[in-house]
Amino acid sequence: MKMNDAFLASMHEAMQLLQTAGPMEATEAIQRALRRHSSVEVRAATAAPMPAQVVERLLTHDKAAAQTGAVAGEPADAAAVHARGTDAAGPDSAAARAPAPQSPLASATAQAGHFSQRTFANHAGSRSYKLYMPAGRHSKPMPLVVMLHGCTQDADDFAAGTRMNELADRVGFVVLYPIQPADANASKCWNWFRPGDQQAERGEPSLIAGMTREVIASHGIDTRRVYVAGLSAGGAMAAVLIQRYPGLFAAAGIHSGLPAGCAHDLPSALGAMRGGKGVGRSRAGVPLMAPSRPMIVFHGDADKTVHPSNGSRLVAPFEQGEARTDKQRETVRAGRDYTRHRITTPAGIDAQYWVIHGAGHAWSGGSRSGTYTDPKGPDASAEMLRFFLAHPRAD
Repeated sequence: MKMNDAFLASMHEAMQLLQTAGPMEATEAIQRALRRHSSVEVRAATAAPMPAQVVERLLTHDKAAAQTGAVAGEPADAAAVHARGTDAAGPDSAAARAPAPQSPLASATAQAGHFSQRTFANHAGSRSYKLYMPAGRHSKPMPLVVMLHGCTQDADDFAAGTRMNELADRVGFVVLYPIQPADANASKCWNWFRPGDQQAERGEPSLIAGMTREVIASHGIDTRRVYVAGLSAGGAMAAVLIQRYPGLFAAAGIHSGLPAGCAHDLPSALGAMRGGKGVGRSRAGVPLMAPSRPMIVFHGDADKTVHPSNGSRLVAPFEQGEARTDKQRETVRAGRDYTRHRITTPAGIDAQYWVIHGAGHAWSGGSRSGTYTDPKGPDASAEMLRFFLAHPRAD
């Protein structure tokens, strides 16, 4: 058999493993094939991105469903934005009574993983967190995604709205949900605007980083694939964490959030949320660093809670100098149009900025079972994961 034929056979084996055994096994098969059929030494699986064709196969959406308005398992006439206790469709409407089409994510496995709650404590205090271990057996270290909920939410609500646990079962990664209690903030917001909670090894960043390290140590996580994402106040805290802990987190996903250091107290936080300027240096005098890790940003251009200008400010540091940029608008027949900006810094650090046209303050493509979700938007969870797995930490 010729080497090319053998390599193609190995790729066919990998695709079969993807269908029968799972993505991690398929990745191992591809890595074996590369080592066997190439004279160039490749990095170990923990140092290289999951092969693009595997990620694409796992996360490709049902285009036929999208054309009819069923976005990631949501009915076409689902309410665009949901807050706690509200449903624009109404509990007695025909849309509410009709069964929703089965999500391609949910149908990927009939077995659910394990969701448990624990507590982490250090010099800054203590916080509870929930940890989701995906279904199935996983012989290799898995990636970890840290998910920071928004104000008034909790871990269960955020997991339901983003459907990140369903993705975890399908792809094979661990999900950590830190929990902000009401006694730390009356609205259960992360205190991203306080100088004491904007620095490494202090306040809430130290608690989130500490529980992340705890999970890495206790569950044998792939340390090159640790990511952080958040919504609103959680997104703003994710922006702090990716700046202050570039040695811990490989990339960040920020949905409807704000840049690190754009506020130093509650009044300046409210001003930043309304679109006021102030990015550049916190009152604590800590200079903000140039981007050192990749970032993907989502923001609705009709957001009345956090002004859309904050999305632009999050990616502005990536656009400095001779950055490479690309912008593409996508028109969706039944759903929300969006514009995707791709940016690569002169140092080779990637960013993406998704502007969701007509969307408010809500997780794009989220499920109706959680709060602050917009089922009609593109699937932010899947797109974040696609971006994350393509960007492992290389140093």
